[in-house]
Amino acid sequence: MSSLKKMTYAESGVDIDQEEIAIKALIGEMKQTREGIGSPLGGHYAGMISFGKYALVLCTDGVGSKVLIASKLKKWDTVGIDCMAMNVNDAICVGAEPLAFVDYLALDSPNPTFTREIGKGLKTAAKLANVSIIGGETASLPEVINGFDLAGTALSYVEKDQIVTGEKITPGDAIIALKSSGIHSNGYSLVRKIIDESSLSYTDNFPNELYPNQSIGEVLLTPTAIYVKEILALLKKVEVHGLAHITGGGLRNFNRLKKSVQYHIDNPFEPQDIFSFLQQTGNVEDKEMYQTFNMGMGFAIIVPEQVKEEALKILKNKSKYDVQQVGCIKKGSGVDFVSKNLTYS
Repeated sequence: MSSLKKMTYAESGVDIDQEEIAIKALIGEMKQTREGIGSPLGGHYAGMISFGKYALVLCTDGVGSKVLIASKLKKWDTVGIDCMAMNVNDAICVGAEPLAFVDYLALDSPNPTFTREIGKGLKTAAKLANVSIIGGETASLPEVINGFDLAGTALSYVEKDQIVTGEKITPGDAIIALKSSGIHSNGYSLVRKIIDESSLSYTDNFPNELYPNQSIGEVLLTPTAIYVKEILALLKKVEVHGLAHITGGGLRNFNRLKKSVQYHIDNPFEPQDIFSFLQQTGNVEDKEMYQTFNMGMGFAIIVPEQVKEEALKILKNKSKYDVQQVGCIKKGSGVDFVSKNLTYS
């Protein structure tokens, strides 16, 4: 165990509770809605508007402070994948199929070698998500940006009668999960604090045979998994009651779906070694880890018990990521993570 004091996400500069309060304050001032076609339809991970028999779905997100590690290693070919993934994985949470994407790249000075590498990642991700990149914006902002920031917006669609809201989630439903590829693109303020306050460097070899010939920084830059194709395939075959992208906030993400049930997690994935490495190096408590990181669970699907086996079969055939039932829905509220005796309301 590390001799460092216990580290938290809040002490690294990101307080999840304060962030939620700030977001509510922002949303409270944005009450304007248009008249006519395009009226809002709500949403949890993604916003929706009415468009005839369809709902158009918009998501916007960025890569976050993971870009700082990319710049330290001068390795920028994967952050475009992160940017796309953080958007399209949110879109599919309402049952929508991603169509198109635009990016926003802000940088301190133009550099064609750097921008080419960003483009490579975006192209790879667009193929994985089956979307068209139809435009974007690049801004040189030397007095605003030190380095770069990358964000994007995805446009998706779903027929109104196929929207997955989470309201159908019922006690007895099964919770199935797809394994993450690693940390994805959340919690990097805490990640960087752990590395910066230790005696380690991003260029040091990762101390585990599961990551042969990779530096700590390279493992941390493993791109976010994109789950579009397997989730769309599943939606065509079985009834789905809820979909959750496990991002910043960790297990607390389940509470976005329906608050009047309990998400009982009793068979989780074993987190990848990168998580135990960070926890031990930073002396981070379990509760903090599971409310900051995905801890091996990248995406969750909630289905009726009677279609569970079919859903597992479809996902195992379509996904390169491990799939398993991780829990079930019970009466109550919040998230009950049994193996660590943790609860999140």
